[in-house]
Amino acid sequence: MKQAEFNEFLECNRMCISMELVTAVLGDHGQRPREDYVVVTAVTELGSGRPKFYETPDIIAFCRKWRLPTNHIWLFSTRRSVTSFFAAYDALCEEGTATPVCKTLDDIADISVPGSKNHVKVQGEILEGLVARIVSHESSKHMEHVLRDYPPPSSNGGDQHLGSSLREICAANRNDERQLIKALIDGVGPSFCPNSLDWFGHEASHSHSRNVGESVLDKFLSSRHADFSTEKLKEMFVIMKESAVDFKCYHNFHKVNSVSSNNLHFKMVIHVRRDSAFRFYQEKMRCETGLWPLYRGFFVDLNLFKVDKERLAEFSKENNAVVEIGGDTNGASTKYGLADEDACLMIKLKFLTYKIRTFLLRNGLSTLLQKGPAAYKDYYLSQMKIWNISHEKEEELRKMLDKWAESMHVKFGDRQLPSSTYLSEAEPFLEQYAKDNPLNQALIGSAGSLVRTEDFLATVEGSEDVEGDLEPERETTSSSPAHPDNEAVGKDESLIVFFPGVPGCAKSALCEEILSTPGGLGDDRPVCSLMGDRIKGSRYWVKASEELWKRPCSVLLADKNAPTEEVWRQIEDMCRSTKASAVPVIPDSEGTESNPFSLEALAVFMLRVLNRVNHPVMINLATSIATNVVNGVAGKLDKSSPNAGYVLLKFYHLYDGKSRQEFESKLIERFGSLVKMPLLEPERSSIPESVRSILEEGISLYKLHTNRHERLVSKRKYANEWVKWEKQLQETLLGNAVYLNSIQVPFEFAVAKVLEQLKAIAKGQYAAPSTEKRRFGTIVFAAVSLPVSGILDLLENQQLIIGKDPKIEELLENMNLKSSLTKAHVTLAHKRSHGVTAVASYGPYLNQNVPVDITALFFSDQSAALEAEPGIVDGEKISSKNEWPHVTVWTAEGVAGKKANLLPHLFKQGKATRIDIKPPIRITGTLEFF
Repeated sequence: MKQAEFNEFLECNRMCISMELVTAVLGDHGQRPREDYVVVTAVTELGSGRPKFYETPDIIAFCRKWRLPTNHIWLFSTRRSVTSFFAAYDALCEEGTATPVCKTLDDIADISVPGSKNHVKVQGEILEGLVARIVSHESSKHMEHVLRDYPPPSSNGGDQHLGSSLREICAANRNDERQLIKALIDGVGPSFCPNSLDWFGHEASHSHSRNVGESVLDKFLSSRHADFSTEKLKEMFVIMKESAVDFKCYHNFHKVNSVSSNNLHFKMVIHVRRDSAFRFYQEKMRCETGLWPLYRGFFVDLNLFKVDKERLAEFSKENNAVVEIGGDTNGASTKYGLADEDACLMIKLKFLTYKIRTFLLRNGLSTLLQKGPAAYKDYYLSQMKIWNISHEKEEELRKMLDKWAESMHVKFGDRQLPSSTYLSEAEPFLEQYAKDNPLNQALIGSAGSLVRTEDFLATVEGSEDVEGDLEPERETTSSSPAHPDNEAVGKDESLIVFFPGVPGCAKSALCEEILSTPGGLGDDRPVCSLMGDRIKGSRYWVKASEELWKRPCSVLLADKNAPTEEVWRQIEDMCRSTKASAVPVIPDSEGTESNPFSLEALAVFMLRVLNRVNHPVMINLATSIATNVVNGVAGKLDKSSPNAGYVLLKFYHLYDGKSRQEFESKLIERFGSLVKMPLLEPERSSIPESVRSILEEGISLYKLHTNRHERLVSKRKYANEWVKWEKQLQETLLGNAVYLNSIQVPFEFAVAKVLEQLKAIAKGQYAAPSTEKRRFGTIVFAAVSLPVSGILDLLENQQLIIGKDPKIEELLENMNLKSSLTKAHVTLAHKRSHGVTAVASYGPYLNQNVPVDITALFFSDQSAALEAEPGIVDGEKISSKNEWPHVTVWTAEGVAGKKANLLPHLFKQGKATRIDIKPPIRITGTLEFF
């Protein structure tokens, strides 16, 4: 009865319920669930206007009212709890499983709402991840009211036998898909599924709901819209049709009795397959704020019908009424236009124990079995680099994945294993691997019956508490082909210098200068250059790789624009296959909000191109697309080219959507270094309005053109506009040549700066600029980091320390602090000793200055430490969870740093010395996660 009532409610209110189905019958994913279950993820109300996506409290109220299952939900409504949440994720993301993650979030959340299903009971310990959504300040009050007014539904009757389970039905009908579908429909009953038309069509037609082709979509787009919702959907579809989106149309057999030649009913399924489609659509939304937001997939019931003039007038009145209620459809209304963008933001936070199973084991299977272990290693190293996992986990994973590759290769050879059942091989392997070494359990999380949650937690919590202040920094190896900071590029390796730039950025002239520089980059490696303008586009990097094989241990100047991430991946692959490192060289520019190059830089690049004479033919990405408007053949990119401006705009827009910081950060992240070539004088006058105007006009024309076409062909629309604009561009830039030349730095200066940076990289004297990238999975403890110089000054102060106890002078000399004390900090909380919640609680004070009072020196024949008292930040006292806050400054050889914790007890036993420092010495440090 409740289901029938619910069905009627959905129909009348035009509702859509989105659910996550967790089942083993559709194939392996992460970890096989112990039970098949479903949870509601979103509730949407279409109504007569813009779709309304329910806020989280409303979803809970809706689900509790209609007895629908929900996930576990946590609300963080203060700055303290929000920062603690992200710190907790950073600490848990590489080893988090359901039990510790849920416990930690319960501790730090302002409100915790248990799910209808216990994750550990129905799924197990492997937790895929969390979804974080930005909500309004009022959400906490809203949530409190919902929890008060909508208690959890009663579980009475939950133990009733409801017939065969999903797995039993599928097992009994696995050989006949049609019979399986019928058995499933019968299993859920007529209240849940009143009829089977969606699956079997109409009996009279003797056919399934066949795809009727995209002609329906074309008819829909060319028809008049009958209501406001249809109008907004049409706007979306027009834009989406230009991108990587699938539209599939089927007959709607529910409406088969209403079908006539003038009244057609269809169902449409829209599936956004590529992430690039979202980026494309978001650009449109910036310009057309009234657009409805785009989601990964949705369904539409479509009715195409003919109307007479009277009915058409009636529809027009209804439309006008909706627009008047909603306001301006171009976005002035928060009800029907795009409201607060923050409300649409969500982020997925996945855990490594899940990613190992799904991405490294399952998704890498085809590569492993088709191409072999070496190709598989390239695959998993690339994945780990993208995830930015910690060095420790990377080393552990390498060992495990190499063993997995060996095991699978021996067992299957090149015979393919269905990815849908990969856990039949993976779970026994993981279980055995964990059994081989207790420390492996922390990597795997849980597997089979041998790796249990309690064993995993005991292993993690029992890990040695090592903070490493008194040990030299360990050298680490990177999975990236690029080299980490301050590591010289080995002389037995090649170096690729490449250019993510725009034509006119002076890369060819720079390459010539480097080639003619005596001594090259300051070592013995020969320098060679490969000019891209003379090599067919896609062959260039193949040719470059061949050159490196011919000339090992050389420096290759890749004289070709490398603007896209696809090209960067080719360079990374080349580095791995030829044992090389790669260094990007980019023109230095402030950039804009959505492009790493400013309009001034673009104008300079264009002027340089227009000043070229007899430049080699450009057979590459840009000119293969941008053909000559006048005579239809590829031309040279110089002053004689009639479409030079278009070609540069094409390159300029290849970087679109990235700010300068995002652009630089991505390059540093992938290649470990970045060389900036000075371009514009820092002290310069503003760009002339005529130059700015002609560039903005070209950008607008380019967007209009690319919205309609992908190629520049004379027969297409806008050809006349391009010819006119190219002529005006040349006149404007050449007319402002004096200004554009005056704002450029001297070329000799730019070359010298580039050479200086490249030589520093070759010698290992280079430090990559900070990319402000979040550190994942490496948080073990929170501490106040103190300047070592301040600690050394304090200890060497004769009056404060040495003058009070003659024995300490000899001790300080034996300590050799200047070489042994590499870092200094006061531990506030440690993940193993105090728990993740304690560490995460310091999130609100991250990177803030903290005053620390040094009150005493304790020392014995085995260790020495300074007693410390953290001060106040933003009106709140920073307290350490340690029983004795201190700075360890020395331990005898072979003595662990944590032994300094015992000094106060040793002092009470007469086995250690205490020297008070009065008044206390204040040293200011920074609160950090380590």
